[in-house]
Amino acid sequence: MSDYEDKPGKVLRVALLGCGVVGTQVARLLAEQADDLAVRTGARLELAGIAVRRLSHPRPGIDTALLTTDATGLATRSDVDIVIEVIGGIEPARSLLLAAMEAGKSVVTANKALLAEYGEEIHAASRAFGADLYYEAAVAGAIPILRPLRESLAGDTVHRVLGIVNGTTNFILDRMDGSGADFGESLEEAQSLGYAEADPTADVEAFDAAAKAAILAGLAFHTRVTAADVYREGITEVTAADIASAKALGRTVKLLAICERSGTSGSGASGSKASGSGASESPEGVSVRVHPAMIPRSHPLAAVGGAYNAVFVEARSAGRLMLYGAGAGGTPTASAVLGDIVAVARNRLAGTRGPELSTYADLPVLPMGDTLTRYHVSLDVADKPGVLAPVAEAFARHGVSIQAVRQTSRGEDALLVLVTHEARDADLAATISELQALPVVRAVASVMRVEGEGDQ
Repeated sequence: MSDYEDKPGKVLRVALLGCGVVGTQVARLLAEQADDLAVRTGARLELAGIAVRRLSHPRPGIDTALLTTDATGLATRSDVDIVIEVIGGIEPARSLLLAAMEAGKSVVTANKALLAEYGEEIHAASRAFGADLYYEAAVAGAIPILRPLRESLAGDTVHRVLGIVNGTTNFILDRMDGSGADFGESLEEAQSLGYAEADPTADVEAFDAAAKAAILAGLAFHTRVTAADVYREGITEVTAADIASAKALGRTVKLLAICERSGTSGSGASGSKASGSGASESPEGVSVRVHPAMIPRSHPLAAVGGAYNAVFVEARSAGRLMLYGAGAGGTPTASAVLGDIVAVARNRLAGTRGPELSTYADLPVLPMGDTLTRYHVSLDVADKPGVLAPVAEAFARHGVSIQAVRQTSRGEDALLVLVTHEARDADLAATISELQALPVVRAVASVMRVEGEGDQ
């Protein structure tokens, strides 16, 4: 018997909405760690009920007496103190959380899609009803990144957040890099191993990563950012040839969530770019984007393999920080949920609330065309004199300078690979359009952005 059980203590009752992969592990950890959690919070956490869609679905290890299909009734019950939402999606999760907060419950959620789309409404309800709202598990699984942005770095100025925040795509790209396999083969392997869903669209088309990027940017830059503000490009067009080209340049390809604050003195975004481009600085604001990019193999994120996640933060005073770990999975994500439960339980016992979302900066979200970036371009051209001149002129007409050129002969054809200096993305895109129309260019074989040159 633990020291806590030797004497009567307070009890906080917990409602669990959802009992899938994550919810099952949350229920298990609440039971297995009950004594330790009681000591850490100052009250015993007692599971009051679990809302599910179907009572008949087998749930090994779950007490069936706790199950109910009345999610609203459970979330608003008078004897419930804390509501945990791990259903996912927009509805009914949105309505359930609003109802729970209106009923005075503390709320913990892992719902990235909901927060990225309706975060302002959910936070407004939290303020209006004096309800705690924690969501560490919504981004990067077990990695503690949201609380450091919201609390630990609250006295600093964050300039840039760069991260691998989707384990499925990272596994696929890592497999392509290691084996030379194409996208289709690597996706099939990810599905066979359980790293990808039968319908992988949310992952491979970067919807999942875009939602997480919106949450990260909002916290980092004290600005309202929604999923619709995020430029999104998935990995379905990444080819084995792209991976091989990156290798030849000492780089690897990763799907990156990139959140940058620009137009301010000492910006990590401008400080990390290549010099010599002649490009003007971005206007003041924030850019939020998710897309495949080539990064140097010496970059810390290049070593993040398999289904792992990592987030790289640049702040004015703290400098460069990196957090790494399991970005998905029932137990790692449940660990983050449990951490939030402990936090809201302590706040509830003390009669306080956690910090509210700060959006005081209210910076504009810049369109992708105004973002400063760099391109890696592969062109199929005729292997004859005079080819490079019109290609270089096309770049020059749009104010884009070339950092490096490499040509490989293939019989009567040649592969011309160019890496640009930094320029506005709109100017780079316009250059690509002009290249496609040049008589000397038979095809634009691939185009990919380059990141991380100054982050090593």
